[in-house]
Amino acid sequence: MQPSPVSALPAAFSDRERVALLNLLCDDDPGVQRAVRAKIISQGAMAAAWMRSFALDSDPVLRRRSQEIVRHFDSQAADNRFLGFCLKNGEDLDLEEGALLLAVSEYPHINLAGYRAWLDDLAAQFREHLGAETDPDIVLAIINRHLFSELGFVGNEKNYYDPQNSYLNRVLDRRTGNPITLSLVYLLIARRLRLPVVGIGMPGHFVCRFQSALREIYIDPFNRGRLLSKADCLKYLADSGQAVHDPHLSPVTPRRMLTRICLNLHHIYVRSGQMENAARFQRYLIALSN
Repeated sequence: MQPSPVSALPAAFSDRERVALLNLLCDDDPGVQRAVRAKIISQGAMAAAWMRSFALDSDPVLRRRSQEIVRHFDSQAADNRFLGFCLKNGEDLDLEEGALLLAVSEYPHINLAGYRAWLDDLAAQFREHLGAETDPDIVLAIINRHLFSELGFVGNEKNYYDPQNSYLNRVLDRRTGNPITLSLVYLLIARRLRLPVVGIGMPGHFVCRFQSALREIYIDPFNRGRLLSKADCLKYLADSGQAVHDPHLSPVTPRRMLTRICLNLHHIYVRSGQMENAARFQRYLIALSN
């Protein structure tokens, strides 16, 4: 394999150095591969542009290892983008934008516009089913039937600590998640339908609440949209050994909800020994705490 140099792209390496590095990147020795990979990555954005040209190379080994380096740079860019979002936005940040940028930090090449469009289409379907209906009980029954019975969204009880349960794109792809991300899906649909639904972050569980001047209905998306009363929620708090008082049933801000999603993922990665990911989420939590 003799890749031709790409002299048109600016880089710290000479043409001869680039050819040598690419040859060594394809070496069978894992130690050599790691050393060369680290040297290329140390050049930052210039190396990213250079390596991207080999991500579709005809040599399968060079192609695969170039793609790995490109993914590293793309993940790094996504990581910085999410950190920047956390640092510059306040309590009422755009929760949908934050959840999607968080998803990109793990899946750098997903189509954000495609997921937004899917949510838009889903809301349009609900709007068609609802028509002019305004009675809260009927509205929630229609939403729950379509979302949980027809589309099949369900809480992932079997693999509760699967990290995919916490990334919005994977929740939408697989139609399963944990309490807070299924509540997130419910909230994003409700927002598009202009319904008065908020997130309620109880200790150990997360639900939604439909709140109007006359009605207060709690919704448990993790359990197929089961409708609850305030008394049901207070009983849950008592049964789980939590203090029974109204602040546990107060709406959470978008920033606090995003923080809780990141905290869940941090715990999952620590629990599974994925310390690099745990460190990444520690940075996110610090940014969200500012």
